[in-house]
Amino acid sequence: MIGAKFLALGAWLFQEQASVGFDPMSMWHSMGWPARAVVIVLFIMSAWSIAVMIDRYIAFQAARKQSRLFAPAVAGALKEGKIDEAIAIAEQNKRSHLAKVVTAGLQEFQAHQATAEISGEEIEASKRALERASAIVHAELKRGVPALATVGSTAPFVGLFGTVLGIIHAFEGISAEHTTGLGAVAGGIAEALVTTAIGLLVAIPAVWLYNYFSSKLEAFDVEMDNSSSELIDYFIKRTERGKK
Repeated sequence: MIGAKFLALGAWLFQEQASVGFDPMSMWHSMGWPARAVVIVLFIMSAWSIAVMIDRYIAFQAARKQSRLFAPAVAGALKEGKIDEAIAIAEQNKRSHLAKVVTAGLQEFQAHQATAEISGEEIEASKRALERASAIVHAELKRGVPALATVGSTAPFVGLFGTVLGIIHAFEGISAEHTTGLGAVAGGIAEALVTTAIGLLVAIPAVWLYNYFSSKLEAFDVEMDNSSSELIDYFIKRTERGKK
């Protein structure tokens, strides 16, 4: 007896669901314009975050690839004391974050080579040039990454706003139909769930990629700091050799 009642209830729910229609187009047409506006905003946020993801991934991969080629080549040139050659190598690897930083330090150091003796102040000038270049490169690499954090933190709330609109739509359906059946509220509930799901689908990849790119940025910062420190040590040793 109880089993028959459950079967009857299930059949009724299936019929109601079929009559409402839960395919994307049916749900879109059943949505009010406020909820549609929320979905459109979420898709714009998704497209924006995807564009940033692709752009930063390409930029980071290019920087990593060129840096692997640049580091040993410039190290060999500096070991032989060929600063002009080291600068030329850096110019050939302009997409490398290390090349941009090292070039600034080498050019500053080269500007003082005409003098017989390079003072500590001139070494400090090279150090400041490296620090400025590191800050600029960091800003270039970070471009767009904060947008992922913004999308990841706000998309669920935008979806929640759509959920509220969907619940309001559901109650309007109850009021219009003068009934509490599934058919009266299904459209509004579906609208609420769809906007919530889209908000989460937009936010989750954005948060994941933000954390991924942030870790890459930290690694790049460490590499630039190490390269700057090693270059300053090279300048000091070269100056000391010149005094002997």
